[in-house]
Amino acid sequence: MVAIVLITALIALAFSFTNGMNDAANCIASVVATKALPPKVAVFWAAFWIFIALFVFDTTVAATMGKGIVDESCIDVYVILAALLGSVLYIFLCTRLGLPVSASHALVGGLIGPVWFVYGAQYLVTGGIFKIVAFIFISPLIGIVLGFTLNCIIMLLFRNVNVKKVDKTFRRMQLVSSAAFSLGFGGNDGQKTMGVIAILFASAFASNPDNAVMQFLYGNGYLAAQAAGYTGFYVPMWLKITCYGLIALGTVTGGWSVIRTLSEGLSKLFPTQGFCAEASGAITLILTAVLGIPVSTTHTITGSIIGTGLTRGVKTVKWITAKNIVWAWILTIPAVIVVSGVIYLIMVHWLGVPVISH
Repeated sequence: MVAIVLITALIALAFSFTNGMNDAANCIASVVATKALPPKVAVFWAAFWIFIALFVFDTTVAATMGKGIVDESCIDVYVILAALLGSVLYIFLCTRLGLPVSASHALVGGLIGPVWFVYGAQYLVTGGIFKIVAFIFISPLIGIVLGFTLNCIIMLLFRNVNVKKVDKTFRRMQLVSSAAFSLGFGGNDGQKTMGVIAILFASAFASNPDNAVMQFLYGNGYLAAQAAGYTGFYVPMWLKITCYGLIALGTVTGGWSVIRTLSEGLSKLFPTQGFCAEASGAITLILTAVLGIPVSTTHTITGSIIGTGLTRGVKTVKWITAKNIVWAWILTIPAVIVVSGVIYLIMVHWLGVPVISH
């Protein structure tokens, strides 16, 4: 059992890495499109601020991922293993196809699938799921409104300033806006895997309290708070550092086909638009991270880019690309629910994996 727990934890950490690979585009698409930074420098800039989020945000998003999607009584190592396998397979496929999908929503779908297929809908935390699904639509709308409004304000304030001077100023300002967006990305996406791993360890200890390895890890505070007897949901510092570090490393590696889709495929960006897109996206991500709502950075930055593009007219937005991205959003949770649910059914009915009795 301990070996399976550790393997599942390693897969979860691999998920953090692939999350960074796919969502690297969200952090640097604008600075690459406006040539504020060359791509290789941009990914390191983003990775630095993603890791710094470790010291800025609490673990509210991690708690939502660990406790706010499915009933904790249904979670064991096999449910989480099926969730991660389904999520990683889907993200890998979409990254190869150049589709900027939401790794966050893939993980949400991955958790829902096994519990729904085997235990039933009554074990889903409908309030938490509704909040996450609602923000599939709310976060890009916020991005559109903020991006459009901020860009209009800047156009008004700088209407009499030389265009080249404005571009030069906002290329520099993009260093700040991209850093803020990367910080928000880290505060949101950096926590999602750590929440799953934390609940994995808690459930593993609950089902195997006499295991020597688990007793050692919990007894020495590696998997639980130092408070005597506490074995519930807890995110230790080593896990925070590892998850943030891996998502930052994935960002450095980068999913370049996805970066091209966002930086070139939606709307041609100038430095002012790039700054507005990143700034509005950063506001949305930081606010939702503080509130503990796991939103998609992909959805947020896509809406922000569209909002800034609309200031130059509806026709400047490449709506065919936008339509393809929206379809990817809509399909992510249902697709991963099916994939992870089928994987778990195979585990239960063909491999003889035990089911938790209620």
